[in-house]
Amino acid sequence: MKVLLRQVLINDPLSPFAGSVQDIIVDNGKISQIGNELADSHAKEYSHAGWQAMPGFVDSFAHFNDPGMEYRETIETGAAAAAAGGFTTVMVVPNTKPVIDTKSAVEYIVAKNTQLPARVLPLGAVTRQTDGKELAEMYDMFANGAIAFSDGIQPIQSAGLLVKALQYIKAIDAVLIQVPDDTSIAPHGLINEGIVSTRLGLPGKPMMGEELIVARDIKLARYADSKIHFTGVSSPKSIEYIRRAKDGGLNVTCSVTPYHLFFNDEDLLQYDTNLKVNPPLRRKEDMLLLRKAVLDGTVDCIATHHLPHNYDAKVLEFEYAKFGMIGLESAYAAVKTAIPELSDKQLTNLFSRNARTIFKLPAAKIALGQDIELTLVDPQASAVFSAADIRSKSRNSAFIGRELKGKIIGTLCGNRMQMNAGL
Repeated sequence: MKVLLRQVLINDPLSPFAGSVQDIIVDNGKISQIGNELADSHAKEYSHAGWQAMPGFVDSFAHFNDPGMEYRETIETGAAAAAAGGFTTVMVVPNTKPVIDTKSAVEYIVAKNTQLPARVLPLGAVTRQTDGKELAEMYDMFANGAIAFSDGIQPIQSAGLLVKALQYIKAIDAVLIQVPDDTSIAPHGLINEGIVSTRLGLPGKPMMGEELIVARDIKLARYADSKIHFTGVSSPKSIEYIRRAKDGGLNVTCSVTPYHLFFNDEDLLQYDTNLKVNPPLRRKEDMLLLRKAVLDGTVDCIATHHLPHNYDAKVLEFEYAKFGMIGLESAYAAVKTAIPELSDKQLTNLFSRNARTIFKLPAAKIALGQDIELTLVDPQASAVFSAADIRSKSRNSAFIGRELKGKIIGTLCGNRMQMNAGL
């Protein structure tokens, strides 16, 4: 495959061409030429006014439900959704059937990568069956392709087990990903505890449940001298703890979801089950403080928490609806719309650079001779997000019908290319 990208702004701080508008020729999965007025009769040419080339986006927390729940999503449809959202690498949680807690389960995911438009990397389970009782064989999984470790949507509750896991992964210099949630606090909570939960008559879930786990796990990471990454952080107090840990030199990083930056609990007044997520949407003032933490760099990266559900799991009474929302296709535009002050460099760091550093992924540098892993965006385009934009097998998105700024043009990942409609 040979491709010519005409007059694209290179948004990559590590590139020698950073900030300049160039033509890029990609030949057999590598960048062969960068310059002006390039020509190649054998290359398929693409051009788009005002577009940018960024290092391929990385999502560190998504659920593809494969194997076992393919009626919600498959690796193939998940990868297509990822590419449509600009992601060239996606790390998938282990909460499948069977759970990704063995070498063979990891190999199943890795083997699927040959024909996918985005690279899908498995997160190995920390505990067997993600039940929080006994450590899984993390070394075997790591040796066979697990990129990091997490119990995914089942937060690890035992401090003793978690510290053992942190000590275990230190030997292989891996990262443990934790959704911070003490499930013993308000276990039946449906939305954030506060004025809105009282008005709606729904059981509340206080931020304290998140903050306790963040504070505890930072202490455990310090004791083990190991790496921990908090994902789906929603509390300003959690952010404060993480900021202090970073200032203290600990290996602590974090990510937030686009929907925690875009929505708050006031958006739940119409009982939209697509907004039933965990951790829950917080108050407006908490959302605004979360945005500030993104702007000041405390938040390292964006994680979509893409969690597909079939129609029947969401279209019913709020109490019985499942937690979770899809988010791969809307992530970039949702973040740009929520925080328009973000610079191009900050967006590159949030969607690509920082995650690549944290999880030791290839840098995806836009330079001559480099393997191609690139995302093409139009940062100024505005459009109403619709069901037609969704490549996922599921449609549980609260962004449908909302006008968002920023459009994904396409992705190139090795010899695989996906361009969205209209180019």
